[in-house]
Amino acid sequence: MTEDLLALGIEELGLNLSDTNIADLEVFLQEMSRWNQVHNLTAIEDQKDSVRLHLIDSISVLPLLRQFLKTSTPKIADLGSGGGLPAIPIAIVQPEWRLSLIEAIRKKTAFLQHIRGKLKLKNIEVLSERVENVAMQQPGQFDAVISRAFTNLARFLELSLPLLKPDGLVFAMKAKRADEEIAEVSKDDWRLLADQALFIPNLPVERRLLVFTPVRKSNSSL
Repeated sequence: MTEDLLALGIEELGLNLSDTNIADLEVFLQEMSRWNQVHNLTAIEDQKDSVRLHLIDSISVLPLLRQFLKTSTPKIADLGSGGGLPAIPIAIVQPEWRLSLIEAIRKKTAFLQHIRGKLKLKNIEVLSERVENVAMQQPGQFDAVISRAFTNLARFLELSLPLLKPDGLVFAMKAKRADEEIAEVSKDDWRLLADQALFIPNLPVERRLLVFTPVRKSNSSL
């Protein structure tokens, strides 16, 4: 499958993946495809091609994440992780980053635990919880939150806020037409730091990554 991944353009992303990275990404794809036949982890039309393209989609965010995340060991929450996209590919490529995969559906968290063990991914934890519950258990503990097709942008930001450190970041993976969702976000509460088109080789649809941070509220009163 290495040739397939390279043909999809994984080298064109400029991430300098190691042979071990490639091998682990291949195992992840194989296991997701195998489990998906029984457990319906992700709603995909053409199983083989779509899963591979989802993977390219997921790691295409890495250059911007690397640019914005200032600490060498950031703690990141993936909301509604599903089959592990984008968190598992990110965890494979960035072993020093710590990722919490939050997913309420047990059959999906069973797969996430399986792939964690199979790939020996010591930098992830799988939380079989609703996001709201994790926010109560770990308030203000995360440097960043990310999600891929979890919910609309305003709701995603609302769910992310209790999880974030004061200067935390939210990375929202969106399709090209996200302008309406952006317009619904309160500028009093959130500052848009970046709105970047993602280069995804051989993927016909356009993607963009939005980066937000909470607006600091002044404690002073008139």
